[in-house]
Amino acid sequence: MSLALYNLRFSYGSESFTLQLPHLEILPGESVALIGPSGSGKTTLLNLVAGILEPDDGRIALNGDNVSERGSRQRRRGRLTGMGMIFQSFELLDYLDVRDNILLQARLAPGIAVSPELERRAETLAKELGLSGKWRRPVSALSQGERQRVAACRALLLDPPLVLADEPTGNLDPANKRAVLDHLIALCARDGRMLLTVTHDHSLLPAFDRVIDMGELLKGRDS
Repeated sequence: MSLALYNLRFSYGSESFTLQLPHLEILPGESVALIGPSGSGKTTLLNLVAGILEPDDGRIALNGDNVSERGSRQRRRGRLTGMGMIFQSFELLDYLDVRDNILLQARLAPGIAVSPELERRAETLAKELGLSGKWRRPVSALSQGERQRVAACRALLLDPPLVLADEPTGNLDPANKRAVLDHLIALCARDGRMLLTVTHDHSLLPAFDRVIDMGELLKGRDS
């Protein structure tokens, strides 16, 4: 499984910003960090890959399948069943416990049954990410670092080939930042998943296999 982008172009209507990306490829097990100033298109690129946005031109190929040609329903299905997404704001439901937040994407995904085997996998992920003993605790009672670990478990639960993370450590203290990121990268590498992460924290960059500076790409386009 690989991700490849070809001659990608996207603009926000009347706004002056345009994202242009001639080529980008991510290989199985590879972790890639997207850096650059605000407005350079980092989150836009994640949303294009996820199928939340549609490119004006170009091709987004996930294992050879052109994601950008899918209809909105197919793109949503692809997000739920074939991708894991981690948000800076966690996107957890505070009235649910750790277990049910981790299983939430599986409950929403079409064609996925929450089986005893899947529950065991969810609990194993929780243990691997340091959430032992908190399986039935409401996420509202967790620390920021623990909440982000729950979000990472949910993203990994359905064994997606691709994980997209938008500032996944942005709300964490320095110790938790590195701990959460190291766990995430290790689990993705172990299972051959691709990891594409937006970050502003340059102290974390050595942990990634590759770093792409979106600001430099824009400069290259304008030169």
